[in-house]
Amino acid sequence: RQVLCLSAFLSLPHARSEPIRYSLAEEADSGSLVGNLAQDAGLTPAQLSARRARLVSEDGRQHFRLDLATGRLAVADRLDREELCGQSGTCMLPFELLLASPLQFFRVEVTLKDINDHSPVFPAEGVTFKILETSEPGSRFPLEVARDLDIGSNSIQAYHITPENEHFSVSFGSRIKGKKYVELVLGKPLDREEQVEMSFSLIAVDGGSPPKTGTTQIHILILDVNDNAPVFTQELYDVQVLENAPKGSVVLTVLATDRDAGVNGDISYQFSQVADQSDSLFEIDPKSGEIKLTKPLDFEAEDTHELSVSAIDGGGLSAICKVLVEVLDVNDNAPELMVSSFNSPLPENSVPGTVVALFSVRDRDAGANGKISCALQDQLFFSVRAAYKNYYELVTVSALDREETAQYILTVTAADAGYPPLTTTQTFTVEISDVNDNAPVFNQTSYTMYVRENNVPSVLVGAVSAADADVGLNAKVTYSLSPVQPTEQPSCSCISVNSENGHVFVLRPLDYEQLRQTEVLVSASDAGSPPLRANVTIRLVVVDENDNAPVVLYPAQDSSPASSELVPMAAEAGYLVTKVVAVDADSGQNSWLSYHLLRATDPGLFAVGAQSGEVRLRRPVTERDTVKQKLIVLVRDNGQPPLSATTALSALLLKDFSDMRQPHSSPVTEDEDGSLTTYLIISLIFVSLLFLISTAAFIARKVCRRKDLKGGHVLYGADNLPSSLADAAAAGTLPHGYCYEISLTTGSGNSEFKFLKPILPSLPPQHCAIGGTPNDEQVFPCVPFTTEDVTPDNAGAVSAEQFN
Repeated sequence: RQVLCLSAFLSLPHARSEPIRYSLAEEADSGSLVGNLAQDAGLTPAQLSARRARLVSEDGRQHFRLDLATGRLAVADRLDREELCGQSGTCMLPFELLLASPLQFFRVEVTLKDINDHSPVFPAEGVTFKILETSEPGSRFPLEVARDLDIGSNSIQAYHITPENEHFSVSFGSRIKGKKYVELVLGKPLDREEQVEMSFSLIAVDGGSPPKTGTTQIHILILDVNDNAPVFTQELYDVQVLENAPKGSVVLTVLATDRDAGVNGDISYQFSQVADQSDSLFEIDPKSGEIKLTKPLDFEAEDTHELSVSAIDGGGLSAICKVLVEVLDVNDNAPELMVSSFNSPLPENSVPGTVVALFSVRDRDAGANGKISCALQDQLFFSVRAAYKNYYELVTVSALDREETAQYILTVTAADAGYPPLTTTQTFTVEISDVNDNAPVFNQTSYTMYVRENNVPSVLVGAVSAADADVGLNAKVTYSLSPVQPTEQPSCSCISVNSENGHVFVLRPLDYEQLRQTEVLVSASDAGSPPLRANVTIRLVVVDENDNAPVVLYPAQDSSPASSELVPMAAEAGYLVTKVVAVDADSGQNSWLSYHLLRATDPGLFAVGAQSGEVRLRRPVTERDTVKQKLIVLVRDNGQPPLSATTALSALLLKDFSDMRQPHSSPVTEDEDGSLTTYLIISLIFVSLLFLISTAAFIARKVCRRKDLKGGHVLYGADNLPSSLADAAAAGTLPHGYCYEISLTTGSGNSEFKFLKPILPSLPPQHCAIGGTPNDEQVFPCVPFTTEDVTPDNAGAVSAEQFN
């Protein structure tokens, strides 16, 4: 067997329907021209070289060689027809001309013509016959035929005796199935008294030109008076024997009788001809005539055996019979499968019908035992189809997918039709090569990554990962940032992606207050040709860090002298002195602010709302309290670690405006007295306006028949307050309305103010019109005031909505 691995893409139309035939005389010298194979096949020498033409024979022997340059077919070695074909009537040497790209083959048959290169040869150089003198004319004495390895007209055509004599002549011819025979024929009675013995030559002549001859010497001994020769019960014995009959099996028994008595009647048996190989397979018992097997028979080697058995009596007389042994075929040869071409690996995008392998089958048995059928166990993706005579093709029948199945193990079974059938299997391992038909796939549809602001440069914030179902370069994934489309907003240039492992880095520090989040598009591309890619969106969220300290908006922290808050001596506990307003640029809990009284002239007099920042009296003012109070309020956020800011406040405790010039604690300079007097005069003017507006509002409400009005409630806007109070109101430090009753005495040196505690409103929000038209109406809500707002222990979280 010979297995050839050639290129793929074989198809049935590439096989020539009729073989190319040549005729050549045997014994041609090596290199002798047989014919122009390229021309007869319709090819050019260039095509032979380009398509890698090769000669393939079934037995693997190369009797011919092909010149690819000229396309001529020449003899490779000396060809002996007798050695190659024996006595066969025709001697044909078949082989195939195989071409690749695509695969194509031509059947070529070269017939060897016989030449007369062998002479006839007798089995023995001499033969002796003992013939009774009483032998009747016409008696026949069989001779062993000469053998000539040539056939046809070059084989033996005639026999003759030299020198010629009057007693004997030669008779020759053919028997059953062309078996040849030669006999001496007695033409004239013998007379032992006249001649005891005689000798002559028997010459075999073939039909060649010139003819060749072979000679054997015949020696005749004339015996005295044994006039009865043995006689067989049958001239021809025909028997059938199974080819698997064991050694020593009795084929049949021949029987001959002799009417003579004594020694002349004793018969012994022997094979009369040993010219061929058949006799070596059998043995005969010289006494009983039993013919037995000496070795097993082989139907495939030879299906019939013709034996010649001689029966010889004690007087030398003999008789001959023919035994024809017909060998019956037994299914003892499994089919043979020979692969001529196999294509693996196979691309996964191969179209259905692609030829994977070309193979031939044969069975040496005959009849049904030699009839072969081929089948494929799994025919879902592949099948077997007949190509030409005993050639078959293994082809694809459906599309292949390497990602689903990367390897197919196909078993082709060749079975004969015998009973029981014999089978031969051939396994084809078909590897499927990858084609770039799968794009990378990310393990998430999108990614969200977080980075804290003020990060270090080139910090790793996460990784993207994509897998490709292909293999090799087709599965090697590289990552990159996709360019921004002209219609889209430009993405942040601070993000980088490692092309090998998909790690995502932030290249520079980020500021949450400037950039809270951004999105980039990452592309994963394989290394196939052409490459396939997939995109995914990364949303980078900047996490706030506590990197901004609180900023105090009120009281203003500028270089001008801080104004003092006025607190009447009659103020009760919970009186709102002012409100500290601060903001933080951070977000979340980093922007939650809490207010704390850090230091004060009299720490027990004031309390600061932890969430509101309102500065209130913890207890009523007494005469012993210092007139000028200084407070430092700490504003702290809720970050980790917390950041803080401080602000300084001043408060003046006054009985009336005259007290502004009589500080309780320490003497005041003239500049301080003048500034305080100016401040009090301005305050008095605004308070008077506030009183007038409150009175007008009260009358208006009476006119509107507000039956549920229980007391006067003065509403005021920022335009009606003194400068310091207006600033406080604008900053949100005076969220509640207050009513003041002012009594002025004309006899005293100092004007006297009496400050009353705030009136707790019990009415719903009132609408007060300031201006001349309804369109100028402004709404001032009257916010209820509770003791919780002044309680120093009123701590807790405040939401962003409450703060705003």
